[in-house]
Amino acid sequence: MPESAHFVAIIGGAVAGSEAAEKMAAHGVHVAVFEQNDLPYGKIETGLPKWHVKLRDSQERKIDDKLRHPLVNFIPCVRFERDITLSQLRNEWGFSAVLLATGAWRDRPLPVPGIDRFLNRGLYYQNPFVAWFNQKHDPGYTGPQFEIPDNTIVIGGGLASLDVVKIVMIETTREALAKRGIITDILTLEKRGIPDVLSDYGLTFDDLGLEGCTLYYRRKITDMPLSSLPENPTEHDLETAARVRQKIFDNVRKKFLFNCLECHTPIATVVKQNRLAGLVFHRTEIIDGCVRELMDQEIVKEAPLVISAIGSLPEPLGEIPMNGDTYRVKDMDTGALEGFENVFALGNAVTGRGNIKESQLHGRLVSQKVVDEFLAWNPDDYKLIFDRAEINADEKVSEIRRQLQKQTQLSPEQIEHIDNRIRQLQDKVQFTDYTEWIASHLPVRMENMTG
Repeated sequence: MPESAHFVAIIGGAVAGSEAAEKMAAHGVHVAVFEQNDLPYGKIETGLPKWHVKLRDSQERKIDDKLRHPLVNFIPCVRFERDITLSQLRNEWGFSAVLLATGAWRDRPLPVPGIDRFLNRGLYYQNPFVAWFNQKHDPGYTGPQFEIPDNTIVIGGGLASLDVVKIVMIETTREALAKRGIITDILTLEKRGIPDVLSDYGLTFDDLGLEGCTLYYRRKITDMPLSSLPENPTEHDLETAARVRQKIFDNVRKKFLFNCLECHTPIATVVKQNRLAGLVFHRTEIIDGCVRELMDQEIVKEAPLVISAIGSLPEPLGEIPMNGDTYRVKDMDTGALEGFENVFALGNAVTGRGNIKESQLHGRLVSQKVVDEFLAWNPDDYKLIFDRAEINADEKVSEIRRQLQKQTQLSPEQIEHIDNRIRQLQDKVQFTDYTEWIASHLPVRMENMTG
């Protein structure tokens, strides 16, 4: 029979969830991590572009190490609101607290009237598109399929949108080479860049007959969050950041040969044969940091495909009160939700920020945005973001743990009741051991297929 202790439920096992689980377990708190997927890695697996092999593997190992703690119970293939509800966890299971680390799986809607009726008919959103790209090499993949025509429009401005642009350019180049009987792979094109690979075959991009995709950004390139700023930047800081951002952008564009039009915002659809066939844009200007549309400057751009990559949002969850696009909290230090005792939200569910850097500045929060809006291009920069998120998690979970210390611990009988219910859910999917489960459910890795 276990001793008296606290027992918390964590919904989601990725960056924020695993960090919270480890911190809680280290202080003697029993933890149940409910994960909707087979694997706990979230968008490290489906949203971090698959050319980041070493980074992906290292971050997933860190999650594994945290979830292997003896006091942590991992329950895969359980979807919140479908298989378990907040009321059940609080009233029937009897957890001391519930922590929501559900991440952001819902794309921010593209603000163009009526555009969503063209979903998969000329319109894609970033999250399912990148997830497909990361998994499509697997012979066992059965999810949605996407086609990428030349002259695609990408709407964005954060580095998540640049990841989408890279995918589009790599895939269209690879297909054009295949038509010439030249077979190359994604990892080579990403590492070396399109011009260098083409030069091996005596080709230029013009020889392929491609126009390339075009990224449309409502601000200036120098506004893109490609380098960080101090909390209260000086004029010199701003000038330096602008130069660095322009240089980074130019290097990426030189390597992947995409087009970009800054200061454009979409306002309407172009429709042909009941399909989205392009967008109408207004030119913009930036006044005191704010975007102002130039109503007299309208541009029509026809294109066979539009991909929206303007950010991700948390999914609405039945009983959870919302404040616009984020969960409504009463205490920003802990993420405690309004109207509930001992229910806490972690990461982007609280911040609702548009990119990682803003979430990082909200230092009291676990930043699930680390895998929602990528703000760096090389593994060292990504690693820095992950490390900072862990520091933020430690601070936030410490606040939650202090709240728990004020409460009566669960009795041995209550803990055994929760343990029994956990085993019932694990038995349904034949889960017995974390390490064995992970090994048997890891997908086929592209780098192993290409040698």
